[in-house]
Amino acid sequence: MRRMPLLLGVLAALAFVAFNTFFIVDEREKAMVLQFGQVRAVKEEPGLGVKIPFIQNVVFYDSRIQGIDTASLEVTPLDDRRLIVDAFARWRIADVEQFRRAVGAGGMQTASQRLEAILNANVREVLGSVRSESVLSADRVGLMNRIRDQAIEEARALGVDVIDVRLKRADLPEQNLTATFERMKAERQREAADERARGNEAAQRVRAQADR
Repeated sequence: MRRMPLLLGVLAALAFVAFNTFFIVDEREKAMVLQFGQVRAVKEEPGLGVKIPFIQNVVFYDSRIQGIDTASLEVTPLDDRRLIVDAFARWRIADVEQFRRAVGAGGMQTASQRLEAILNANVREVLGSVRSESVLSADRVGLMNRIRDQAIEEARALGVDVIDVRLKRADLPEQNLTATFERMKAERQREAADERARGNEAAQRVRAQADR
């Protein structure tokens, strides 16, 4: 009976050491083993991992696909017709070590902020190089691909893989919509006036021929 407390103490100590020695990585994560802030190992496959207790610690990163919604951007295409654009991107961590070097302890939040800045800059650059008609037409798919390709190149420095970029909305601002509506209305009125003028001219020719 006297040995029971000692045995329980030994078992508790062993459990404590085991708890601080082994770690589990599931399929949604990547893990990095650090020793005094330096990377000692990276585990990307799910399963059991090992670290030196009390000396090394483990940082887990979400390996699932993430999404970013940008705030509404005002861009100016070549024809100076301002557009309001909302963009969306999907991304995931590709290189855990590079990711940690790039974003530090800020992790996913810092990465999202950096990626949003990259995305905003590329949206403005690409859409600013074409006319607004291209943004508002089927050409938008090609423009999204250009934005994605540029974002992929820049995001590599973050250890991130940009999977897809989409323009969710590309509209004229309200004041531009009003101006566009008025311009379309004026064009239709001019076309109607031209049509009436041609009709009157034709009627006059018919009457002139009848008078002969």
